[in-house]
Amino acid sequence: MLVDERGFDSRSQAVGELISRELDRYSASQGRQIMTGTIVLVYGHTNGDLKRRLADIQYDHIAEVIGSLHILLEKEHTMEVVIVQGKANKLRKIANELITCKGVTSGSMTLTSSLMPPVQYPAEVDDLTV
Repeated sequence: MLVDERGFDSRSQAVGELISRELDRYSASQGRQIMTGTIVLVYGHTNGDLKRRLADIQYDHIAEVIGSLHILLEKEHTMEVVIVQGKANKLRKIANELITCKGVTSGSMTLTSSLMPPVQYPAEVDDLTV
């Protein structure tokens, strides 16, 4: 049973999680809601042109790309997890650009309606000039 396999405390908790997941999926399909998510890519790490292309795409969308994490895998592969936040349709576009790059062997995107809080800077940062 799902409740036991997943380790939920009760059926109510399991149902709540399923409803939440479906609401996120619906919001993502509508495209207009601001969402937070991850784009997971797997690719060969010896391909320098691919790494540069992936970085260029992320820079092109710097307003939505929060950061990324690179994990070295076996057999000269890299897993990259890109953290994003923005309108769901824009995030889907970014994910498609990244996943369809030649050399990416697999990719996926997961979105949630929970958002990251705004970055708070100390008051003295406002006084700095760049």
